[in-house]
Amino acid sequence: MAIANWRGGVPVLAAVVLIGSVAGFGIARTAPTDPPVVAALDRLVDQRLEWGSCESDLLDGVGAHCANMTVPLDYSEPQGRTISVAISRVQATDPSHRRGILLSNPGGPGGRGLDLPVRLGRAAPSYPWGLYDLIGFDPRGVGRSTPIHCGWSIGDSFQSAGADPAGFGESVSTQADLAARCLAADSGMLPHITTRNTARDIDLIRRLLGEERINYFGMSYGTYLGAVYTQMFPERTDRMVLDSAVDPARYGPDVMIQDQGPPLEEALDALADWTAARADRYRLGTTRTDVRAVVSGLIEQAARQPIRVGAYDVDEHWLPSVLFGYLHDSRRFDDAANAVRQLADAAAGQLAEPSADLEQALSGLLTATTDDAVASVESSTAVVCGDVSAPRDPAWYWRNVEASLADQPIFGPLVNNISPCAFWPEPVEPHTDVHNGTPVLIVQATGDPVAAYREGVGLHRTMTASRLVTLQDVIVHGAFTVPSSCVSQAVETYLRDGALPATDLTCHAD
Repeated sequence: MAIANWRGGVPVLAAVVLIGSVAGFGIARTAPTDPPVVAALDRLVDQRLEWGSCESDLLDGVGAHCANMTVPLDYSEPQGRTISVAISRVQATDPSHRRGILLSNPGGPGGRGLDLPVRLGRAAPSYPWGLYDLIGFDPRGVGRSTPIHCGWSIGDSFQSAGADPAGFGESVSTQADLAARCLAADSGMLPHITTRNTARDIDLIRRLLGEERINYFGMSYGTYLGAVYTQMFPERTDRMVLDSAVDPARYGPDVMIQDQGPPLEEALDALADWTAARADRYRLGTTRTDVRAVVSGLIEQAARQPIRVGAYDVDEHWLPSVLFGYLHDSRRFDDAANAVRQLADAAAGQLAEPSADLEQALSGLLTATTDDAVASVESSTAVVCGDVSAPRDPAWYWRNVEASLADQPIFGPLVNNISPCAFWPEPVEPHTDVHNGTPVLIVQATGDPVAAYREGVGLHRTMTASRLVTLQDVIVHGAFTVPSSCVSQAVETYLRDGALPATDLTCHAD
């Protein structure tokens, strides 16, 4: 669909008033409300969920049930086209003390969350999940919900700008092509695959389940989704845990990503120190400088000629992306060091086939390995680009790349690179200005290389009644997965009793 047509028929939301049942969905309409609109909204709220098997060993094994919820593609036109959102429910195991529903989102955006209730229970078994009906869902646009399809031939759009203007030009062409594929394949869904609409879907789940409020556990982008929900539906929010948070003021396709640069370089320093201390094992040098020199040399070599790793050609655009995938968690430093060792061997012509771990990393980036994996990345792109407009001028990105090189030689060209959002239509709704006094619990690791610590601090400041639990000196994205009795006690007490810590906390790993 042509870019110019995306806004056709979309009401100017800032110029209208909230009335009647329409306001309950966080949308606006001019008065009087049309009878067909009222009837359509009534049908949405009155629909009956047909619970059945989840057709998933993981979910069915814990007695979960699944259903498909009908939602409007465009909440401002609820009498129009509808799509489906898949939801799951694991009923409270302590029904005598049940205190409502707890929804969850794994992040992404575009992350599938239908089985997240089970995964949360396994990752943090001490948390009082049994007090809640645990609700998972695949957000609109991905998974078992009505998906979007862009037809990408690669598994991700997150790649480095390259070593010089010529390499950056290649990246600009790649990102423009990815955006063009989405626009060419669009059936009218893309403008409505947004955070605000997903928040509306969450509130429809609440209404269909007959609950006054929701409880929520969100990670990464899921923290932004949760924050937006509190802004759109302030009276419908109960207990909310936001782990590895995003600052709503910095959310979007540029600044939020740029914030990853410094902590990624720090994580690489930590990996280099760890690897150098095990020089006999990995043979990458005995100092941080040695190990970093190997990484820099690999990128320089890949810029001259792609490094052949098994069936994959890894160039300077992809090599930093490969490293990025290994730096989310210091518990994966062994995998990361082995990957660098294999890449170095491949560059020297001494590696026939990569390990299964590196094979998975490469295939996930360089090929469209599965429809589900690619759809998740396509959906992620649609959400971010559909939420916040990106700068259009490629020169803006290249200037930022060059400015970053002194302090971020490895990851500056990655986090400052152009993305498909530079070629995306303007969002159909304004960016959500989050600022409220909802009492939420924020958990953030100081060494998080994906959601920089400053992001969590920013969310804490904008949600004025929140408490911030800092996990000190830990490199991880997903603080709740790290054994820490201090973090666990804060989260467990809040989910069980609703009591936030009296003050912000600083915790350490056990």
